[in-house]
Amino acid sequence: MIRTFFKKKTTPFLLCICMLTGLLGVLPGCACAKNAGSAPEAEGEITETVIVDDTEAKTEEISSEPISFGGIANAVDDNYRNYYEIFVHSFYDTDGDGVGDLKGVTEKLDYVADLGCNGIWLMPIMPSPTYHKYDVINYKEVDPEYGTLDDFKNLTKTAHEKGIRVIIDFVINHSSSKHTWFKQACDYLKTLGENDAPDETVCPYVGYYHFSKEKVNSTWYKVSGSDYFYEGQFWSEMPDLNLSNEALRQELMDTADLWIDAGVDGFRMDAPLHFEEGDSEYNCEVLSWLYEYCKGKNPDFYMVSEVWDSKGTIASYYELSKTPSFFNFPASQTEGSIVSTVMGNMPADKFMSVMVGYQDDYGAGNPDFIDAPFITNHDQGRPCNIFQSDPDAMKFAGGLLSIMSGNPFIYYGEEVGMKSKGSKDENKRLAMNWSATDKEGTPKDPKDADKGIEQSFPGALEQECDPDSILTYYKRALYMRNTFPEIARGHEEVLPPSSGMQAIMSKEYEGSKIYIAVNSGKKPADFDISSLGGLEVVYSLTLHGDDIEFTGGVLKMPERSICILK
Repeated sequence: MIRTFFKKKTTPFLLCICMLTGLLGVLPGCACAKNAGSAPEAEGEITETVIVDDTEAKTEEISSEPISFGGIANAVDDNYRNYYEIFVHSFYDTDGDGVGDLKGVTEKLDYVADLGCNGIWLMPIMPSPTYHKYDVINYKEVDPEYGTLDDFKNLTKTAHEKGIRVIIDFVINHSSSKHTWFKQACDYLKTLGENDAPDETVCPYVGYYHFSKEKVNSTWYKVSGSDYFYEGQFWSEMPDLNLSNEALRQELMDTADLWIDAGVDGFRMDAPLHFEEGDSEYNCEVLSWLYEYCKGKNPDFYMVSEVWDSKGTIASYYELSKTPSFFNFPASQTEGSIVSTVMGNMPADKFMSVMVGYQDDYGAGNPDFIDAPFITNHDQGRPCNIFQSDPDAMKFAGGLLSIMSGNPFIYYGEEVGMKSKGSKDENKRLAMNWSATDKEGTPKDPKDADKGIEQSFPGALEQECDPDSILTYYKRALYMRNTFPEIARGHEEVLPPSSGMQAIMSKEYEGSKIYIAVNSGKKPADFDISSLGGLEVVYSLTLHGDDIEFTGGVLKMPERSICILK
């Protein structure tokens, strides 16, 4: 077998290498089959061609420069995008204070683009007394730890120049207990006599929260020095906002104006399931109101919301709110369809049927929905822990994510196999693993994270030069996704002869149809698709750059492999 490796170069070119045996050479991430059609373009120049034994499972590291496959060069500029979730605190530090900052995100935009992501989601960036910043003190500023509003404007400007859109967390279920609104409301309540009713004309902020003279349940807390209690579903220091209050809504519209003017392309809505406990209609009305307002400011405005619940609940939120996206929790986490398929508990044909089920069930209530699948996020243990540091499993999980419809979300560090530990949130938000040796720009871990959590894999700087790394696999997977717009946008159909671990589906978009074949088994398999006729392999995604041969209508698929046919 011949394997060819590449050095990064700015000029793309079409690769076609003939092997001494008469086969097409293997390019990581590109079509590599007998009878394959034209191969996708790759960035790089050939630096060395090595003949290795066919039994080798792992390519040899010979590149001294970053390997690139084109990043987002082929991506369509619409609301279907590949998103990269960033916890700014732990991403990249430019001023040496140990905390990541917005300038650090700006500095790493080329890394994000080369990965293949053309969208970033920033976890909360507004001033907050906590490290995670999900309790906001001021909705119209940037937390000084992260920089200034001007830093943010420069970030969005630079991102847009590179073809990357920016969405931010908009946390409106609750504020911080240290927010001026809440402090003034509580101070006012302390002045009231036993028979005095709160008057919003005297203190408008008393209407911004839920106050009562009764302790409704265990999530209601005493306003010290008064007869009143307030609601705080998540924590006593996160008082819930009253989103039906018109004055508060005006404040939030003014806030949206500020961030849209600063270059924001969308909001990630935190915890809408809890705007009003058990009232989906109310919660969806809030989402719809805010989305329509923002869309009036920017017709391309994007909203993705966190409804951490079942497929049925998410489908009802699509129908009631008519907002574009909700995170696909049923596809995520340990029991989700992606991990279940990687583990072998869900065969490929079932996985594809589940994908079609998302399309049908979510699309029934909102035909314009854009699914938002992910593997894990900042609230969950990382794939490295789920898969016990198995790089092949982590790669294949990324591969399955890359063939799903909609907007995949990748949690920072997932692409290099970062590890978490246990259930403590700080351990799920450790400093980005840029390099084991070059620590310039690497922030400190969150203060209360456990010490001594060692990563199982090299950092991004080392992995980007390794053709067999998790990072390189992710680049190939996202380049494939950007090259074939049908993957994100196409109407899906599972086709015979799908059965068990080998399955094939079609995706059709604007008159163009592709076919995606998957072998989810841990062994190579022959997959006879001759009944479909007239197809050619145009892209393959394998764990170690192995061939996918296609002769006589039979795909010879390595373990846990994916290919695109047309």
